[in-house]
Amino acid sequence: MHHDCSPPINHRDISSSNILLDSQFEAHVSDFGTAKLLELDSSNWTSPAGTYGYIAPELAYTMKVTEKCDVHSFGVLAIEVIRGKHPDDFISSLSSPLAVENIQVKDVLDQRLPFPTVQVENELILVVQLAMKCLNVCPQSRLPMNMISKVLSTNINAHS
Repeated sequence: MHHDCSPPINHRDISSSNILLDSQFEAHVSDFGTAKLLELDSSNWTSPAGTYGYIAPELAYTMKVTEKCDVHSFGVLAIEVIRGKHPDDFISSLSSPLAVENIQVKDVLDQRLPFPTVQVENELILVVQLAMKCLNVCPQSRLPMNMISKVLSTNINAHS
């Protein structure tokens, strides 16, 4: 998302209502009204901002904003796109590592869609695995957004 910006930007409202598609169906983040520039070598305290259900738990509890807050929101959004609805109940059911390991595509996929081909299923598994890493309760354990972007562009675009 904003990993190349200096100083870093924390959007604070990555949600389905703030993602726009261009004419090539490429997603773009919009509405920077709640965005905050992160000061390097400083603690960044803020009041909670964003859409309920996408806000990182640590932001709600500590009011400390980091780049990992947007990573959490991205994880919620990725699962929402695959499920076809906000995943609040689904995310809470994945609180144990064992539950995450045993997840199957059929458990996540929007039930209104036909089951995907093997190639698409493998891509969905990759996206779900990345999303789960984004939703880790420990912010330091979440992948950085530039790594997520690299994995997605390397693995998904290679098969397209």
